[in-house]
Amino acid sequence: MGRRTARWRREKVRRGHSSRSARARAALAGGALLLGTTVALPAQPAVAAGTPSPYAYAPDARPVPGSPSTTDAPLLTPGATYKSSLPSSGEIHYSLDLDATSDVYVSVTAIPPPGSTVDASDGIKVSLEDAGGSRCSFRSENFGVVHSARPIAVWGVREASSNRPRCEKAGTYYVTVQRVGRADSAPEAWDLELFATSEPSLEQVGATSAPEAWNSASPAPLTDEDVPREGGSGFASAVSVDQGAWRSDITPGRTLFYKVPLDWGRQLYATAELGGSSGGGSAGYALNLALYNPARGFVDDVSTAYNGRRTAAELDPLPPVAYENRYALPKRFSGMRFAGPYYLVVHLAAEVAETYGDGPFGLTLRVRVGGDEATGPRYAGQSEPEGVFQVAASDRQVVAGDGSEGGGDPAMTVLAVSGIGGGTLVLVVLGVWAVVARRRVGAL
Repeated sequence: MGRRTARWRREKVRRGHSSRSARARAALAGGALLLGTTVALPAQPAVAAGTPSPYAYAPDARPVPGSPSTTDAPLLTPGATYKSSLPSSGEIHYSLDLDATSDVYVSVTAIPPPGSTVDASDGIKVSLEDAGGSRCSFRSENFGVVHSARPIAVWGVREASSNRPRCEKAGTYYVTVQRVGRADSAPEAWDLELFATSEPSLEQVGATSAPEAWNSASPAPLTDEDVPREGGSGFASAVSVDQGAWRSDITPGRTLFYKVPLDWGRQLYATAELGGSSGGGSAGYALNLALYNPARGFVDDVSTAYNGRRTAAELDPLPPVAYENRYALPKRFSGMRFAGPYYLVVHLAAEVAETYGDGPFGLTLRVRVGGDEATGPRYAGQSEPEGVFQVAASDRQVVAGDGSEGGGDPAMTVLAVSGIGGGTLVLVVLGVWAVVARRRVGAL
């Protein structure tokens, strides 16, 4: 792939491990021995060729059925996450009760069933309208050249701050979700995760046009040593990374989620590299790297073919994070409109297994953060959920520290992220530690 010029980039409108401690392992094994049971230690989920790993929903996601008509459309509340389902044909609807000043975003993530077949034109479209039928936004995304079943997200937007008088009134609004593409290519229903957010108005309105000047040159490649960092399986479980080179294994059909905290004024560059493999032939467009903003709105993506040699998918340079980006014409520029966690989503097509086997394949995610931190806008209220449009203290700790998620005792971290055994296993492990502690006291 040849180097593209900065002018071309600016004018083009794009188309639609960490290690586990020995103490944690010993505690888990000791608990199992006390009960005479066998407990599996946390490990990367095995994914069969052509079968994506399960999507990890937000733990607090609420089940909600979409309605075939707006009459009975269930209410979505900004600040909440929902689970739903999308049939292969027909529209489904949800409702919102909005004020007259907030910008509101509803991101809809479609998750095709494991092993399902999708066409390049298959995807979803999301529209948001007021009670009178006036459209506030309309967006669609499809699987594209990497026609491999994977989570894709599209957002519906009500922008009271963007000179859209028909969408500035308080009242009821409707979110409509529908499949696009060939009707016979993916007959199964798709699961959905919906994430609703609200952004308050500003204390004082500033510029109403997008920045015209910003650094659109690609930086020098990172030469940092790779650090092991296994990605998450959904937006809610995305693993925090900052500038550096992050190494993981990936299997065909797998999708990995990472998040990069970006403050106002910071600029993101990202490249996903897939390691070489023995074998011949080509797997077509096999590697996809996508970027989503803190409201899970699609920003940009890039795909590349794989022929067994080391290959890379690099995002085109994007403008620094700025409130005024929302006024930009290219959608991929307008998505860089608020501070907070930006999501890098990496997918390896299932068809890679047909030519090169089940893997795993070595993946390196190279992240560079440029730009100068700037003062953000003064909001007149709180976002919903609170803090979604700012860099969280926990994310700052992760990227500034030793790379471990959340800090604290590594044994407890293993228990927290593995989800193995539930409360019973936790009690067993605590019991083991209690027994050891009592023995130590008795020996004194």
